[in-house]
Amino acid sequence: MVAANCFMTDRHRLLAPQEYQPINDEVGFLHPSQFAALNEETYGSANNAQNSENEMSSGNSIFWNRDHKLAISTEVLFPLYAAAKHAFEAADTQYKMLTNLPTNRGKSMDETAADSSQFSADFLENEVMMHSKALLLLSCDSATAWNSRKLVISKKQQSSPSMDELLFSSLILSYAPKSENAWSHRRWVVKTIAGTHPNMEKIVYKESELVEKLAEKSKMNYRAWYHRCWLVSYLTRSQVLEELMKSKKWAELHVADNCCFHYRQLLLKLLETSISKHGQDVSMNSYPELCRVWKEELDWDKMLIKRYVGREALWGYRRFLSQCWVQHFGIAARDGADLHGDDFNIKDVIHNFMADEIQLLQSCLTIRDDDFED
Repeated sequence: MVAANCFMTDRHRLLAPQEYQPINDEVGFLHPSQFAALNEETYGSANNAQNSENEMSSGNSIFWNRDHKLAISTEVLFPLYAAAKHAFEAADTQYKMLTNLPTNRGKSMDETAADSSQFSADFLENEVMMHSKALLLLSCDSATAWNSRKLVISKKQQSSPSMDELLFSSLILSYAPKSENAWSHRRWVVKTIAGTHPNMEKIVYKESELVEKLAEKSKMNYRAWYHRCWLVSYLTRSQVLEELMKSKKWAELHVADNCCFHYRQLLLKLLETSISKHGQDVSMNSYPELCRVWKEELDWDKMLIKRYVGREALWGYRRFLSQCWVQHFGIAARDGADLHGDDFNIKDVIHNFMADEIQLLQSCLTIRDDDFED
């Protein structure tokens, strides 16, 4: 309990060490015994043993912060959380009373107003942001802390606080990649800067990269993929095509993860909608490109099905592709033929397509059970 006592005697310094360090991009919780190994790896086992001892005695048995990585000892998690929560609630109450917002922390209006009168709004804003950051690093699903950060940010007109908030939520997601509150807060930030940021395409690109990175770390991360699906509304037509290409490789390596295939369905629907809503002339000019994209998608999915026969996600994706092909592309091809006076029989097109699908199904059914493998 030495580390815990050290923490309680110097709470402000240890409450949020990231405030005095370069921006961190990853946080983790380690057993106290692992800190010695970290310091030994940093300083070396022989030449710098004294430096390692000094680091341990100066508080590095509680926090380790190097190379933009923050480690917190599990030994002090409970007292650290209690202190962070207390500091946040005090700052949050004073800030809300100063800005004439309702509060239910238990103090009377007169008492809180008298206490908060000595603080400036800027000081209290910084206190709320600092202590909420410390609290969320320890309890990422504290909705009150997230909402307080929204309140402070919404009162600022600059875009830089919102950009910093994206970095902070990335830090939270590094150890809690399925945190619903963290992802929801991130969407709020994106919506906040959407109308003012000069390069939203770059923001969307970075968001897609983050989702892919975290989906690699935590399988079946529905919250991360929901965030990526939500971003689709900010994509341009060229970005939709780019996202189809980017996500293809990931899907090939994760054929059991239905999330990525659902994302590709959404991209294809958006592509089809963006073309069809522009009227007949534009649609007919864009039809060959859209038809090519759909045909390539069918061929690609067929290749994966033959390689990984028993994967349900691949068959579900193929049902979507087949249904859209019959409903939209067969009819569009007939309309195009009518415009040019060509002889066209839509029944033959659909019949040939369905015959190919049945042939694929039968070829997969003839594979013996012991032939199934990844």
